[in-house]
Amino acid sequence: MDALIDQLKGEIIEQLNLEDLKKEDIDADATLFGEGLGLDSIDALELIVLLEKNHGIKVANPADGKKIFQSIRTMAEFIQANKK
Repeated sequence: MDALIDQLKGEIIEQLNLEDLKKEDIDADATLFGEGLGLDSIDALELIVLLEKNHGIKVANPADGKKIFQSIRTMAEFIQANKK
């Protein structure tokens, strides 16, 4: 799980062009939207693309996104639960 969380941190930094952040700057349990990383709805679309492109996982129900993208840890848990 820790390796997946570390990988996700790197993917998010790259996908969202967060060059000013390092992996160690991101708390795996910090919220991604609002406080925490301060991502917005456009970033949410980028995260959905990231899951599909890098992990082969589609977010079928957009309403699930709020739970999935709560933190990097919840994303990692979703990936582990849905890997084929």
